[in-house]
Amino acid sequence: MRRSLALGWADAPLKQFVDDARLQLAVLMHTSGQVLAQVGFRRSLDVQTACALSAAINASAEQLGLLVDGTPFRGLHYAGTTRQLWLGQVGSREDPFVLLAVFDGESSLGIVQLYLEELRTALGAALPEAVLEEEPPALAEDFERELNRNLASLFGRA
Repeated sequence: MRRSLALGWADAPLKQFVDDARLQLAVLMHTSGQVLAQVGFRRSLDVQTACALSAAINASAEQLGLLVDGTPFRGLHYAGTTRQLWLGQVGSREDPFVLLAVFDGESSLGIVQLYLEELRTALGAALPEAVLEEEPPALAEDFERELNRNLASLFGRA
């Protein structure tokens, strides 16, 4: 089964978090890298790239944590010379989300962490009831028969 969520539900909580924590940009995504909300990106390609990389880093950190310490690593902080980033999970075990937050000297890791709990609470309140959808089978029941028929036709053995 797959969860289907309405679009736009996370926009307001993320915008409030960006304003409160004085971030330059942020993106909230599903652990698969699917964008749920973003603030501050100028191009959609940048958002897609950030999400793909963030989802991969998050998955790698989880597995590395399990190997090293027996528990997944849940947060990453990088302090550059002019900008910093925080990447970690927000949400619940049932609805895990990944947050990438980028900030400069106007904010700090402490301020970001201070407002994370408010973001978690706001996301929990804004999260619409998920609609569970039955996924169609990956392959049709007669896939193999159709494939063989089409291959025979293609190679002149019909």
